[in-house]
Amino acid sequence: MPLNWALSSSGTTVNYGNGSAFSFGDNKFQAAKLTMPNLADTLARLVDRPVADMTGLKGSYDFSLEFQPEDFQAMMIRSAIAAGITLPPQALQFMERASGNSLPNALQTIGLKLDRTKAPIEVVAIDQIQKTPTGN
Repeated sequence: MPLNWALSSSGTTVNYGNGSAFSFGDNKFQAAKLTMPNLADTLARLVDRPVADMTGLKGSYDFSLEFQPEDFQAMMIRSAIAAGITLPPQALQFMERASGNSLPNALQTIGLKLDRTKAPIEVVAIDQIQKTPTGN
């Protein structure tokens, strides 16, 4: 499903369609009709490891999460890195100021919890690639 991104002065919004969307801005994550697999996929971009949905919840949910400014900034930097954006060393220093407690605490307010565990994940490994010549 194609995602629609919108950037505004108040943050970024990702629209999944059919009313399902989330937005980041002002140290908040706000979700409308978001499924748990979509939340897990989004969280994986904000933390330094994969996130698997193990809730078993099948519905879609509206909620808002608030973060400490330092933690919010660190999550946005991690998200940029996960998207392949190269950041200057000065930007990476902001991650050192983060406590890392905002995300687990915010999730706890809506009855969710991040646990470090081992679980199977799908990985695509490319062991060889060849360039095919193309005509002009």
